[in-house]
Amino acid sequence: QVQLVESGGGLVQAGGSLRLSCAASGRTFSNYAMGWFRQAPGKEREFVAAIRWRGGVTYYADSVKGRFTISTYNAKNTVYLQMNSLKPEDTALYYCAADPDSDYALRAKTFAYWGQGTQVTVSS
Repeated sequence: QVQLVESGGGLVQAGGSLRLSCAASGRTFSNYAMGWFRQAPGKEREFVAAIRWRGGVTYYADSVKGRFTISTYNAKNTVYLQMNSLKPEDTALYYCAADPDSDYALRAKTFAYWGQGTQVTVSS
């Protein structure tokens, strides 16, 4: 069974940085797509970034492009989201997601497996 556990959230001032981690277990993830999504209070969940574990091709929402970086660390089955130049509008619950069908997941931004989320709060 796929398990995704996020960590690294917290409170940071605008302009600051945080690195989120997602520890993945239960499968061999080499053919998976991994993603980060976020949901702010009163808003729908939105796509933030994604990566093909094999090959490392990355995808970003326009709102975070140039500020956020998604990466994987194969030895630890971990996915990271480095977030720089944070803004108050980045405040949200951030979720890690995984899907074995990389092509479909990345095309439709639809993922089968989800973590519980980690809260990021950016103060102005």
